[in-house]
Amino acid sequence: MRSILLLTLLAVPALAAEPAPVPKRPVHTYSIVARDPETGELGVAVQSHWFSVGSTVPWAEAGVGAVATQSFVDPSYGKLGLELMRAGRSAPQSLAGLLAADSASQVRQVGMIDAQGRVVAHTGEKCIVAAGHIVGENFSVQANMMEKDTVWPAMAKAYREAKGDLAERMLAALEAAEAQGGDIRGKQSAALIVVSGKASGRPWADRKFDLRVDDHPAPLKELRRLVTLQRAYNFMNEGDLAIERNDTQAALKAYSEAEALAPGNAEMVFWHAVSLVNVGKVDEAVPLLQKTYKADPRWKELLKRLPKSGLLPEDPKLMTKLLGPTR
Repeated sequence: MRSILLLTLLAVPALAAEPAPVPKRPVHTYSIVARDPETGELGVAVQSHWFSVGSTVPWAEAGVGAVATQSFVDPSYGKLGLELMRAGRSAPQSLAGLLAADSASQVRQVGMIDAQGRVVAHTGEKCIVAAGHIVGENFSVQANMMEKDTVWPAMAKAYREAKGDLAERMLAALEAAEAQGGDIRGKQSAALIVVSGKASGRPWADRKFDLRVDDHPAPLKELRRLVTLQRAYNFMNEGDLAIERNDTQAALKAYSEAEALAPGNAEMVFWHAVSLVNVGKVDEAVPLLQKTYKADPRWKELLKRLPKSGLLPEDPKLMTKLLGPTR
């Protein structure tokens, strides 16, 4: 019924919908939706004492908007909210229509932002206390079932004062919530999504971060670890693209930055070395390859297979040098 209702919402402010079944328990807690005015990036981040919060609460689409739907969660607010914004409705218009069509709006909590930075939030009067939200410039924070009513003000303050990119600032907001006591039940899962401000037509390339911690004793610490690792792999991707452009200097710089963020990651070291070989820097590649062989001798076997796939030159003398001494 809700999907059919979308067409109606596009034409008029809102119409009543058939009563939707209300979940028996609230499943989600504190979140942030935000837009970086400099880059246009859109994001949403959340933490909860519930398994796999990332599968239902956070929604985002490049060039469209971001949504967090929680409390007695109705995931259709995410799907339909993005569809409405994609069709030209602002975030406030989209949320108003969805709430008016929801007979259980009094138990919903939703934050929504569009690609122009128009932001809105709703906390139903029957959300379990402590519950509330703050709408700021290019962001909204919302929380329910908190230990204290200081959680969402702390999130807003942390987000406003944080430095760095959108992912970093949203992480700061989540960590500030936890420092205030967070969810009265504790903690279990977390998620973070960041998408480009404009759609490229390649959705897979528009997702800068798409991370979930489904079950962990310290989900925010694990989420921060994954964000750092994702940054490292983003640098690896930059390096690969630079290689395609024949920009060796930019590629090696990106690979080095990746390895600095993820020291000891043999995968990054190995492919960095392969790239060095392919630009003629064999002497620089050898010690990196030796490092990977020491971590796991199967990297040496993988190297032997690369010439057949065209990823290394078919040169026996070169391979002998790269493989090093045999035992």
